[in-house]
This record gives sequence, C-alpha cells and structure tokens, in this order.
Amino acid sequence: MWKAKLAGETVAPTSRGSSRTAAPDPMSLQRVPFDGLVLGVDPSLRGTGLAVIEFKGGRQPLMLRCQTVKVKPKVPMAEALAEIHRAVTSMVEGFELKHVALEQTIYVQNFQTAQILGAARGAAIAAVALHGLPIFEYAPLRVKQAVVGAGRASKEQMARTVMGLLGHGAQLGFDEADAAGVALCHAFTWRG
Repeated sequence: MWKAKLAGETVAPTSRGSSRTAAPDPMSLQRVPFDGLVLGVDPSLRGTGLAVIEFKGGRQPLMLRCQTVKVKPKVPMAEALAEIHRAVTSMVEGFELKHVALEQTIYVQNFQTAQILGAARGAAIAAVALHGLPIFEYAPLRVKQAVVGAGRASKEQMARTVMGLLGHGAQLGFDEADAAGVALCHAFTWRG
C-alpha cells in the first residue's frame, strides 16, 4: 500500500485491506476557465463601483459596462442606498449574468464607517438576491493578489493592471477598476 502511495497511485481500501487503482488523469485536475458574465461590485455609500465583464472560451476578458454610482454627501443615507440598489438592479436586469462578485468590507477602526459600508453592501446584495443570482465575496487582499500579484498593491497599480488585463484604453476610475478587479478575481480563482 505504501509503495503504491509513494508511486503516485491512488489506493482505495477494500474489505480485506487495500487494493490499487490507477493514478487520476492529470487532465481531470486542470482548472476549467470561467465562462460567462460576472458583475463585480465595490460597495461604498458615496462611490459604488460596478463592472460587468465577459469571460468566454479562455479569451481576453471583455468589459461590457462599468460605472461609479456617485452620491453627493448632502444626500441622506436612505436615498443613497436606494440609488445603489437601483444601479445594481439595472445592471442585473440589463445582462445575462452568471455570478456576482462583491468586495468584502475592509477592516475599519471607526464603528460608524463600518456601519455605513455594511449598509451599502446590503443595498447591493439585496438587489442581487431579489434576482436569485449567486453572490461570491472576496477580501480586498485576495482580489489584489489574484489580479496584481501583490496583496498590498496601490489603487493606481490595481487600475493599471485591470486596464491591461481588459485591453481597456480609457482611464478607469478607482471604484470601477476595483469592481472590475473583483470580477477578475472571481473568474481567475473560480473552481466550478
């Protein structure tokens, strides 16, 4: 039995002890590229980033639409949350999405800031959940590692890398680049 394990063969126990089976086919262990549309969301009360990216047949990802939901500071919180909900709903209804990827809340020392970020995330999650789409959440560090290769990458590095990966010529805002980064992270790390 140990000889078989060391040789890389799979060993399955039987009623009398053990028996050998062939090693798994290496091709079956390869990751299948993600295929479909992903909505990336970078939630914030005053600047939520949204990006719809198409992943198809292992080709270069294609950004179909992106926007930053800008809400002025004087607008009450309830109206800001409604605006986030409307924008996410518009994206969900405007595309045949497969998944939604959302950035998790970063650690903040201020309780009020954490509460506001949580409310913005809740507005986006509720809009997606009402349409029955699967939601995947990623920590900012994981997003940066998957996209840039460095967990402590700056906003500028993230935006440049995202634009390069998408072949996007126009300058993206940081919120849009972060949203696209979350979608890219989802597709790059997806195990379906």
